[in-house]
Amino acid sequence: MTPTPHRTGRVLIIYTGGTIGMGRNVETGALEPLDFHHLADRMYEFGSLNVGIDTYQFDPPIDSSDMTPREWAMLVRIIVERYEEYDGFVILHGTDTMAYTASALSYMLENLTKPVVLTGSQLPIGQLRTDGKENLLTSIELASSYGADGRPMVPEVSIYFSGRLLRGNRSTKRNADGFNAFDSYNYPHLCDAGVHLRFNTHAILQPDWDKPLVPHYEMDSHVLVFSLFPGIQESIFRDILRGSGVRSMVLRTFGSGNAPHQPWLSHLFREASDAGVTVVNISQCVKGTVEMSLYDAGHHLQSAGVVSGRDSTVEAAVTKLMYLQARYDDPTDIRRLMNSDLRGEISL
Repeated sequence: MTPTPHRTGRVLIIYTGGTIGMGRNVETGALEPLDFHHLADRMYEFGSLNVGIDTYQFDPPIDSSDMTPREWAMLVRIIVERYEEYDGFVILHGTDTMAYTASALSYMLENLTKPVVLTGSQLPIGQLRTDGKENLLTSIELASSYGADGRPMVPEVSIYFSGRLLRGNRSTKRNADGFNAFDSYNYPHLCDAGVHLRFNTHAILQPDWDKPLVPHYEMDSHVLVFSLFPGIQESIFRDILRGSGVRSMVLRTFGSGNAPHQPWLSHLFREASDAGVTVVNISQCVKGTVEMSLYDAGHHLQSAGVVSGRDSTVEAAVTKLMYLQARYDDPTDIRRLMNSDLRGEISL
């Protein structure tokens, strides 16, 4: 009989910043961050929840555009230091880089055995038509949802938005001004929240319950993202690929992983690979997977040492490289693990 997590009946809300936590100053009319330590006083709905709520607030709150690996490490520390005190964690975050943070945390929290749910909103929580209240309340319910076996329903890093619970490292922001801001195009929803919570249990990661959480705090951000386009110039791309300090590149190619069949392009990729630079091929299409052996336009990349990113999102590929580069010096190890499914981020 494997152990089950100790239930505390409490959820921790971590407010990093973002639209959900903005309120309007009655004197100036400007939007400014709320004091989330008094969140319970502002939301009478908390009284109907069958779970205790505590809050932790970044001071000062940050715009999600300013999120960096430093803040990711802060989130890991907050969760690790309070891991035994709560049944789950809800992170309130701006939408612009939420998928990056969710992806990064999935790697940094190895063998996670409790829910970590990221959410936010497109309108401030104090506005009449806000989507923030439903997103927050349902995220709390999801973070505190445990099965009959005493284990959490979703022991992984996820994003909840507009009725959908998504795997964090499969998610991407798809809409800048609609309430349905996120989706996971290459992976099913973990849960659909309608009148009832309908969990897709077969799609949810299961940790090794016999092993503890293993936190990681370091990320190496010497990563470059580049999208191919018709008419790409050799001189410009050469300068980019040979840029000082570049350890890896996420290469966004056409269709199923295709690139212009130019000898100079293959030569540059082979040169970069021989120099220890890891180049990972992902598609510019939001749905589908990279198959470099399918067409000659992709096969020449494979022959030049480019690694398939399969059906990874940009956010998952970038943060996975950051995570692996912080742990491994040998590019051979990094390339091998980029082709391995570490946290459910790619389909094999």
